[in-house]
Amino acid sequence: MGDEEIKKSFEENFLNALNLFNDQKWYEAHDAFEDIWNTLDGDERQIVQGIIQVSVSQFHLSKGNLNGATILMGEGLGRIKNRTYINLGIDLESFCKCLEDLLRKLQYKEDLNENDKPYLVRRVKNEF
Repeated sequence: MGDEEIKKSFEENFLNALNLFNDQKWYEAHDAFEDIWNTLDGDERQIVQGIIQVSVSQFHLSKGNLNGATILMGEGLGRIKNRTYINLGIDLESFCKCLEDLLRKLQYKEDLNENDKPYLVRRVKNEF
C-alpha cells in the first residue's frame, strides 16, 4: 500500500470513529479509535487515548457507573487539554470545554440532559 492509500485509509477510519462517537455508539467508537491509536505516537496518540477514555466514560455513564464515568472523563480530559494546538481535524478546544462542563456536573452529581453529551466537531486539518 502506498503512502496516499495509507493516508486515505487512515482518514476513512478516523472519520468512521468520529461518526460512531458523535452517534453515541460509545463502545464501537472506543474500538474504532483504539485501532487508530495503535498506529500513532506522540501527542496524537495521547489525544486519541483521551478520546477513547471519554468514550468509555460515556459507556460507563450509560450503564449507571457514575464513579467510573467521572474518573475516566477526568483522565481523558487531562490527556487532551494541553494538546489542543495539535490539528487532528477536530476542534479540540470546544471539545475540552464540553468535557470540563460535563466533568463538573459529574463531580457534583448534577442532573444531566441530552445536551450534556460530548461531541467532536470537525474542522479543516493540515497534515497528520
